[in-house]
Amino acid sequence: MVGTLLLPSPSDIVHPQTCRILRKSHLSSNILVNRCTIESILTNCITVWYGNCSVSDRKAIQRVVKTAQCIAGASLPAIEDIYKKRCLKRATNTTRDSYHPAHRLFALLPSGRRYRSLRTRTSRFRNSFFLTAVSLLNSAPRRPSPPSLHPLRK
Repeated sequence: MVGTLLLPSPSDIVHPQTCRILRKSHLSSNILVNRCTIESILTNCITVWYGNCSVSDRKAIQRVVKTAQCIAGASLPAIEDIYKKRCLKRATNTTRDSYHPAHRLFALLPSGRRYRSLRTRTSRFRNSFFLTAVSLLNSAPRRPSPPSLHPLRK
């Protein structure tokens, strides 16, 4: 498999820090580490919790990502990039689904090009998923809309 690494026993690992991490986590030395598995574990529900993380929390998470890169022997994307990509995907799916409970929060402005940003008073809501998603949708490059099937519209 591509991107898969079978770790040797802790005494054979070059970096002693990696050995300590394995011992602290009470993990077996014969772990099958995969880039997708690590990314999945680190980003579980990232759209929910990452927006309200403090700067120190984000730095700590990035340190975990760097450690995971050393263990896996493969490069991982930055946690911020993963967060933006998943927010954008989730927001796009929400705007397409008119039955989604949050669909009404993604209202287009009269121009039809940008989404209306919600007004908030607290930073807790300012950092929430919905406001982040609206700003990402507004800053994302627009794809040309498919041609209309209606004969009178151009």
